[in-house]
Formats: sequence, structure tokens, C-alpha cells
Amino acid sequence: MTGKVLWTPPPERYQASTMTAFERFVADRRGETFADYNAMWRWSVDDLEGFWTAIWDFFEVRASVRPETLLVKRQMPDMEWGTGGRLNYAENILKHAGDRPDDIALIVRSETFGRTELTWAELLGQVASVAARLRGMGVGQGDRVVAILPNTETALIAMLASVSIGAVWSLCAPDMGHVAILDRFRQIEPKVLIAQDGYVHGGKMVDRRAVLAEIAAGLPTVVQCVTLPVVGDLPKGHVAWDDLTGDDAPFAPVQVPFEHPLWIVYSSGTTGNPKPIVHGHGGIILEAAKQSLHHDLTARDRFCWLTSSGWIMWNAQWMALGQGACVAIFDGAPNHPDMDVLWRFVADEKLTYFGAGAAFFSGCMKAGIVPREDVDLSLLRSLGSTGSPLSGDTYDWIYHDVKADQWLAPISGGTDLAGAFVLGHPGMEVRAGEMQCRALGNAVRAFDAQGAELIGEVGELVCTEPLPSMPLFFWGDDDGSRLRESYFEDYPGVWRHGDWISIAEDGSSVIYGRSDATINRKGLRLGSAEIYQAVEGLDQVLDSLVVDLEFLGRESFMPLFVVPAQGAMLDDALKDRINAAIRSQVSARFIPNEILEIAEVPRTLSGKKLEVPVKKLLLGGDPERVVNRDSMANPGSFDWFVGYAKTRRER
Repeated sequence: MTGKVLWTPPPERYQASTMTAFERFVADRRGETFADYNAMWRWSVDDLEGFWTAIWDFFEVRASVRPETLLVKRQMPDMEWGTGGRLNYAENILKHAGDRPDDIALIVRSETFGRTELTWAELLGQVASVAARLRGMGVGQGDRVVAILPNTETALIAMLASVSIGAVWSLCAPDMGHVAILDRFRQIEPKVLIAQDGYVHGGKMVDRRAVLAEIAAGLPTVVQCVTLPVVGDLPKGHVAWDDLTGDDAPFAPVQVPFEHPLWIVYSSGTTGNPKPIVHGHGGIILEAAKQSLHHDLTARDRFCWLTSSGWIMWNAQWMALGQGACVAIFDGAPNHPDMDVLWRFVADEKLTYFGAGAAFFSGCMKAGIVPREDVDLSLLRSLGSTGSPLSGDTYDWIYHDVKADQWLAPISGGTDLAGAFVLGHPGMEVRAGEMQCRALGNAVRAFDAQGAELIGEVGELVCTEPLPSMPLFFWGDDDGSRLRESYFEDYPGVWRHGDWISIAEDGSSVIYGRSDATINRKGLRLGSAEIYQAVEGLDQVLDSLVVDLEFLGRESFMPLFVVPAQGAMLDDALKDRINAAIRSQVSARFIPNEILEIAEVPRTLSGKKLEVPVKKLLLGGDPERVVNRDSMANPGSFDWFVGYAKTRRER
């Protein structure tokens, strides 16, 4: 991997970074010095106890009882962390409130409610008030509090209040279908449901009252519904959210065991019943603190990650709050009234760090906007990206049309571990198409099918050592069989994540998409991301999806589905240009068997292309079983593929 160098960090940037401060701390406290980052990474995955203890000490984790040993049992999947320790996630996220009560902790820009600010004292006070009211409803340690809320202060306050009393939190985005929400919440039998009855998105009011009534009726274990009314009156028997936030109550976080359940998040649920993934207080505190090193976050930052409340980045964004940074939240359509709306937000709120899904940045590039000419981005120091691979041409667009003198650090991880495997380093060059390094403490490697490590070749992304933020268990998976099947079936004792990755000798990497959506043409294996980069690099192509149909005993068949840009036609001339782009940028082996026009690419609620369900459908799968439409952002888009599958079978 020898991508074009787009940014070289000024020496003063790295010397002032939290990563450098951590290196000095490790040298002073533990006598460990390193020739380079890779040497420090090797120490961090070899001496797991020493590394995570250093993270605990450097970030001054608050605990009423510090565990004598952090890594009690190193063997996966039955690892044990922090036995005997007692602490609370909410206390660690809000620990800066006492020193800086009048500083702004949270900025919210919402299409529904306008702009709001909360100081640290106001945030702490509302969390304490809601926690006391939840106790009054009978919520205790281990009970589940669930919510259907957008990405606003309400969701944050409700989460911190719930976990501060030892309850277990779970959140769904309000644009999810009621079936998908019930598929999640029914599994965990919640005691309290918190919801907002409507919201504005793209300038239009969305009324959710009927859907929420159906969801509430489908959750018999709920003893109290709490509603934030936007479009209607408070339903009978419900408690108004605003009534929960105004009490003068002390903040008294319950000290829970290190591995006490913190929250329940879910797999995308595109097929089958979604997996209810349980993370623990202590593991998430450590992983979030460690990740803030790689983001170079400090209390001086103003941080935003564009996310819906249904994406793991909603959970991850609070790592900045835990470092004392001001977190800015954007709740609304990222293209309304135009594609510059987020860049105006970045400028107006004087953000120093802005992150978003790769699809957002590529959408801005496709729209032809030039943020550096439209807004003042002088304070922006860092950009993050995740969700799908960021193409090389999007790297170029960011440095040419957004800002040249900034650090771009794409990351890749997952809901499963609420963290990242590969991410950025403020002292390394940024090269087009590449992620800078493997995360400290994460023993990330590329394996071939036999479990041999690959360097400079594409293989399965695996993690060979335990992480504190790996799932404690799946809710209801009493014997652990479902968890083992999900991560540990292919390589015993090794976590298989389900992505294709290539890791260079220097530790930089490229993600090639999901390994179960891999294309194998005439013996040459490829992730779909490289084809998308070539095809979507054409101005006439807005979006695309490709699958490789490997029929037993027959040559593979690879159709490419294309959404033409506005005003473009998928005629023979455009098909020729697409094939030429693939031939020149990827390989002639990956010329598709046919190219077809579609109106839109099927996507999950978090924006990922539904390659695997489409592949299963076209290989003969039942349309009702290969995908859960309630977990799709655009369920109607799947109808075209059902028709196409039928036509193919008839042919």
C-alpha cells in the first residue's frame, strides 16, 4: 500500500497531542520506551495488563473499588475483566462537571427544536433529576430502560440517568419500523419506555403517535411510558419528559461491578432476529478513553460526529464528553436545505473535530460543493470517517475542497465492540485510501482461510487477543452458543469480525468491505469497495451495488446495479465508460456480466449497502427471509430486486 501522501503532520501537532502525552506517561510510570508506533502497538497487545492499567491511570478512571487485576482471564471467548472492581460509566462521563460547571458541555442543533446549549452543571442536574424519577418508577439495578428518540440531549440525559442507577439502556432511532423496534425491545423485556411522538426531518413533520402506540402495546413488561410530545397531547397514563428533568436531586451514581451490563445495542438485523449485544461499564470506559487517544481529543475540543441515534457512533461520541470536550449534536437531514448545511454547522459552532459516515463525504463530493469557499473552517483541525470504506478520490476531495491543513483519520470497527480496530494517529502521514494504524490494545491481524497471518495481502480481519469492550454476552443467549457462532466459529479462540482487510508492514491498512460480500472472479478475490470507487468515480453515476453470484459448478455471474446521476442515462456509452473504469482501475477480470439501472441502492438504517441480502435473494433465497425490511432505510428499493430475481429464474 503506497497511497499518495496528502498530509504530513507538523512536528508541533504531534508533540502537543494526547498520544505523545500518553507515551511520556508510559515512559515515566512504567519505564517503557518505543522506537516507533509499531513497537508501542506490539507492547500494547503483548502486555495487555500493563497497557490497560496505563490507560486506567492516564485517564484517571473513577472507581470506588479499583480491580486488583484488569485482565483476569485472557482466553477468548470466555475472557474476564476487572473482577472485584466497582465503578459507573455515567460518573466517568460527567466527571468534569464539578470543575467546570459553567462551561458549555453540549450544543444541540435540531430541525425539531432549534438550537440548545447545556452547561456541565445543567447537564449534571438534569441527569440527577431523571435518575431520581426513574427510581421512583421502580427502576433498579439490572432493569432495562429503552427509548425511541432522535440524537438530541433527551437521549443523552435519559441514557446517563438510567446507567447511573445501574439500569441497562437501549435505544432505537425514531425512523425505524415498528416491527424492527419490537424485534429488538421484546427480547430484553424493558420496564420503562421513553419516546418522542414526532420530529421534523428535511423540513417535514413526521408523526409517530400511531407507531409508538403499537410499540407500547407490544411491550407488556413496560410499567411506565415517558413521552416528549411534539405533535400531539400527552397520551393517557404517560409521564411528560419535561416533568422528569426539573427536580433538585443529588447525583449519586450506583457503583456496579466492572462487567455489569451498561447498554444493549444490536446488529443491523438485515437478516434474522437482531443480536442484542451487551457491553459492560468498565470495558466501555477503557475502550472510549483509549480511542480518544487516537482521535487526539482534549477538553479544549469542540467535537461532533454526524450520527443517527440508531448507529453505534451515537454511543461512541460520548468519549469526547468524557475527556471534557464540548460535544455538538446535529439532529436533522444532512442535505436540507442543501449539502452545505453541515459545513455551516461546523463553522458556526467553531468545531475542531468533525466526523461522519463515508457516504456523507462522498455525497458532498458528488454534489460538487466546495466548503472551503463557502464557510470559515479555520478552527477545524481533524476529520473522521467510518461506516464504509472512504474512497481515494474522496480523500482527494477533502484535501482539495474542504481544507488542506487538517488531519483526516478514517476509522473502522463495529457495533459488536463499540470501538475501532484501525484508526488514526496524529503523528503519521495521511495517505489516500489508507487508515494509518492498528488501535492500541487491539491485536488486529489479517488471516487467510487456514488461520495464517497475511502481510500486504487481503484477508479476514481478526483480533487475536481479548478487548475489554467485547460483548459480555447476547441477551437471552444463556449458553453463549450464539455469541460463539457469531465471532469464534471460523478460528477457535480468535475473533473474526467479517471484514476484508489488508495490513501493510508498517501497520497501515485498507478495508475492502464485508468478507461475506466478497467477489471471487477467476481465482482473484476482491472486496466490493474497489469496484465502487471506480464506478462511482464517474460523474454520471450517483450510486451502485455489485454482487458476485457463485453458482455451484458454474462460472460466477456478477451483475452491477447502477443509479445514474441526475440527467444521465444508462446507455451503451455509459456502460462502456463504466467497464473502462473498472478495467483500468481494478482489473479486466471484474468487468460485470451485465449492468442494470436501478432507482436506489437498498441500505440499512446506518447507510450500509445490502449486498449480502441481495446476493442471497439472487441465489434463490426467499424474499421474505433474506432481509428484514423494517431495518432498512428504504424498504421499497428491495421490490425491484425481487422482480429481477424472478426474471432471472424464469430465464
